[in-house]
Amino acid sequence: MYAIVEIAGHQFKVEKDQKVFVNRLATEEGEKVSFDNVLLIGDGNNVTVGAPAIDGAQVGAKVVKHLKGDKVIVFKKKRRKGYRVKNGHRQALSEIVIESIVASGAKPAKKAEKAAPKKETKKAEPKVEAKAAPKKAAGKADDLKKIEGIGPKIAETLIEAGIVTYADLAKAKPEQISEIIADVRGSHVPDTWPKQAKLAADGKWDELKELQDKLDGGIEK
Repeated sequence: MYAIVEIAGHQFKVEKDQKVFVNRLATEEGEKVSFDNVLLIGDGNNVTVGAPAIDGAQVGAKVVKHLKGDKVIVFKKKRRKGYRVKNGHRQALSEIVIESIVASGAKPAKKAEKAAPKKETKKAEPKVEAKAAPKKAAGKADDLKKIEGIGPKIAETLIEAGIVTYADLAKAKPEQISEIIADVRGSHVPDTWPKQAKLAADGKWDELKELQDKLDGGIEK
């Protein structure tokens, strides 16, 4: 049996016991994770295609380890401008091993997995909103997009969750941030965001620039 499943914004054809390298997941090494966006399942001559996903289908996996991919060199040059920039990039990856492929009947587990993070987020939100509300009303919201790794969609999601200033972001834990932005498409690693936000909140812009020069998309090289 094999399945085509979407993991961290990419589609993979997987089988049981297969090892797969995916964009970094916000899950600790050794923990289990499941993916419900199963697009196709093949079992011998029987092929089931979703529209777009198959109801009740689920792929279970275990996170083996986190690592970085091979270095990719990006070189930019503009003719007759004297402009040359050379940068290296190593993608943050997670190695997972596929443990199970369920064609149907996984709907209860799917609901349970989605409900747990929401309950934890709701418990954390009142504390953040209680501190953020006065600042929001006073018009002192900060531009969170100045934190490397945060784009417009993530900034909007954080603001909706009550994180509107650098100080709010500096107090948040990476695990809490990962839960808040879980529905934002793509792979995001917020490990350095609180540290960057603390420097911004303290007005240490030179130190922030030095730190960001050492980062790659908000991730430590």
